[in-house]
Amino acid sequence: MTSADGTERVRRMPRAQRREQILDAATRAFARTGYTATSLDDVATEAGVTHVILYRHFASKGELYRAVLDRACTRLGDAVGTENYDEGSIPALLRAAAADPDGFRLLFRHTAREPEFRDVIDTIRLDSADIAHRHITAAIPDGPWQDWAARVIPALTLESVIAWLDTDQPDPDHAAQRISRAIEGVIHAACMN
Repeated sequence: MTSADGTERVRRMPRAQRREQILDAATRAFARTGYTATSLDDVATEAGVTHVILYRHFASKGELYRAVLDRACTRLGDAVGTENYDEGSIPALLRAAAADPDGFRLLFRHTAREPEFRDVIDTIRLDSADIAHRHITAAIPDGPWQDWAARVIPALTLESVIAWLDTDQPDPDHAAQRISRAIEGVIHAACMN
């Protein structure tokens, strides 16, 4: 935009759009090296903004990281759902991971290693185990093996998706079926006498 005196004026980005730009950049930066090893300088450079702009949106690195995690959780919940498991859950999880691989890795790889933010992943794991538990009650007799399977299934699923991302997303049309077969193996193992 050019002003009346012929000088170029820089158009400011709307606040919400700038915030999203910073969150996108922070997600990429934190996903590369985790919370501790990533500085606000790294985030500002990735976002192409100054520290002043960064601090207008987030008061601290911890607040920024928490906002990144909250957004990743919201996106994941919107894509996959948070209450139940059905035949569309694993394909939805794979699509969500493919759409935001940095956010997915950040949640399930880095956050577990960050004591200050571990509550996020602990909540996801507990909720996932509860959903798995409700889903497998008809297939596995009540008892310690049912509890074991309810914990193993979400862990296996999430690690399978991360491995799928890390190996360049092979065979996306059949990846969900392969992960489902692995889950069936866990259920079968839990039912063994």
